[in-house]
Amino acid sequence: MVEASGMMFTNTTNLIPAFTPTTFHRTYLGLSQPTLSRRHHIHFSVSATQSQTSAALVETIPWGCENDSLENSSSLQTWLSDSGLPFQKMAIDKVDVGERGLVALKNIRKGEKLLFVPPSLVITPDSEWSCPEAGEVLKRNSVPDWPLLATYLISEASLMKSSRWCSYISALPRQPYSLLYWSQAELDRYLEASLIRERAIERTNNVIGTYNDLRLRIFSKYPDFFPEEVFNIDSFKWSFGILFSRMVRLPSMDGKVALVPWADMLNHSCDVETFLDYDKVSKGIVFTTDRPYQPGEQVFISYGKKSNGELLLSYGFVPKEGTNPCDSVELSLSLNKSDESYEEKLELLKKYGLSGSQCFPVRITGWPLELMAYAYLAVSPSSMRGKFEEMAAAASNETTSNKDLRYPEIEEQALQFILDSCESRITKYNKFLQVSGSLDLDVTSPKQLNRRLFLKQLAVDLCTSERRILFRAQYILRRKVRDMRTGELRALKIFNGFRNLFK
Repeated sequence: MVEASGMMFTNTTNLIPAFTPTTFHRTYLGLSQPTLSRRHHIHFSVSATQSQTSAALVETIPWGCENDSLENSSSLQTWLSDSGLPFQKMAIDKVDVGERGLVALKNIRKGEKLLFVPPSLVITPDSEWSCPEAGEVLKRNSVPDWPLLATYLISEASLMKSSRWCSYISALPRQPYSLLYWSQAELDRYLEASLIRERAIERTNNVIGTYNDLRLRIFSKYPDFFPEEVFNIDSFKWSFGILFSRMVRLPSMDGKVALVPWADMLNHSCDVETFLDYDKVSKGIVFTTDRPYQPGEQVFISYGKKSNGELLLSYGFVPKEGTNPCDSVELSLSLNKSDESYEEKLELLKKYGLSGSQCFPVRITGWPLELMAYAYLAVSPSSMRGKFEEMAAAASNETTSNKDLRYPEIEEQALQFILDSCESRITKYNKFLQVSGSLDLDVTSPKQLNRRLFLKQLAVDLCTSERRILFRAQYILRRKVRDMRTGELRALKIFNGFRNLFK
C-alpha cells in the first residue's frame, strides 16, 4: 500500500482506524450524499519517493527498505510462493500511482477473486513469537491488539534473518509515509490552516503515551526480552506507522485485525470499493474486483471512504483536487463565551458528549444536520431556553432524537454563524497559499530542502482541496442568507403597503 486511520468505517471497510476515534454517521444538508462512482484512476499529486526520511530515524531503524525497492519486493514474492502462496495473476512492479504496486499479469474479469493469502502467512495477535517468553509477558499483562502487534513487529524485525517474517519486514518501508514523522515545527508551519494538524498531534501523542505506558509497566521490568536499544520511541513510531497504513480488519473472521503480506502492496484508488476479507471457501484472504484489468494495468483496492486529510494523516499522500468523492473538511464551531446562557449551553453539550468548541465534517455536497443543530444552539437567545436541550441532543451523534429540527426565527442567524466560521477558515487557507511559494528558501541543505519542499507541496495540495470544499459551502450559505433577507425585505414592503392602505 502507499505508505501511512482516522475514522471507524462501516462493516464493508476493513482498514483499521487510529486508536479510538468516533464514527459520525450523519445525514447531510444541501445536496445528496456523494456515492462512489467510476472515474479515471487518481494520480497522486506528489511522487512518494520524493519524501526524504529523517537521518535520526534511518540510523535508529536498521530494517525495512526504501519504498520503491523492487529487489526486496521480489524477495518477498519468492518467499511467499515458497511458503504456500498460490499462483497469482498479479506481480509487484513499479507503477505511476504509489511507485510500487501490484499489476495484472493476465486479463482479470470484474467480479473475480484475487490474492488467496492463506492464514499461515498472515500476522495476527495470535501469531507465534520467535521469542515466546516476550509474547507471554505481554499477554499476561492483557496488552491490547494494537500495541501487542506493534511490539511483535519490532521483536521480529530486530531478529533479522532469524525471524520467519524477515522477507516481509525487509520489504516494509523504513519510514512509513504518515504525519507521524512530521516534526512539531513542520506541522505548525505547513498545516496551520488545516484541522488535520490537531489529529496528527493527537496521534503522535497517543503513540508516545502507549510506548511510555509499556516501558513503565513491562519493558523496564523485563529488559532481557525488551532491551531499550530495540524497543524505543523511534521503533514504536515505525511499527505504529506500519499498522496505521497496513492493518486490516477481517469481517468474516469476527473482525480480527491482521497484517496481510502481499495484499498490502495494493495501492488505493478513489474509483474502487473493494476490500479485503477472509473467504471461507478458499480459506484465504481475498478481494473481489469491481472492474476488469488488462495485463500491465495496476490493480487497486480501497483504503476506505476517507477524506484527503485522513489519507495524508495515515498514508502520506493527497489525491488530486476534485478526484476524491469522499473528501471533506473539518469546520470548527464554538459557543460565544460572552453569551449570557453560555454555561447552561455548555453543560447541555457536555451531557451529550460535545464541547464548547466542536468540529463537523463538511463535504462538497453539504454539511451534516448536527452542524446546523449546533449553530442553532450557539445563536439561540435566552428566551429559547426551553429548546436548548433539544438542540444539544440534535447536535450529538450519540442520540437517536430528531436531528432535522427547524427554528425559523433564528435560522438566518444560524446560517450567518456557520458562514462566518467558514470564511474565517478560508482566510487562513488563503494566507497559507499566498505565502507558500516563499517558504523554506533559507534552507541550505539540498536533502533537507527536498524534504521541506515535499512536505510543503503535500500541505498545499491538502489546503487547496479543503479550501475548495469551503468555497462551495460559502457559496451555498451566502445564497441562502441572501434569499432569506430578500424574502424578509419583500414581506416588509408588502406589510408596509397594507399598513399605508389602511391608514
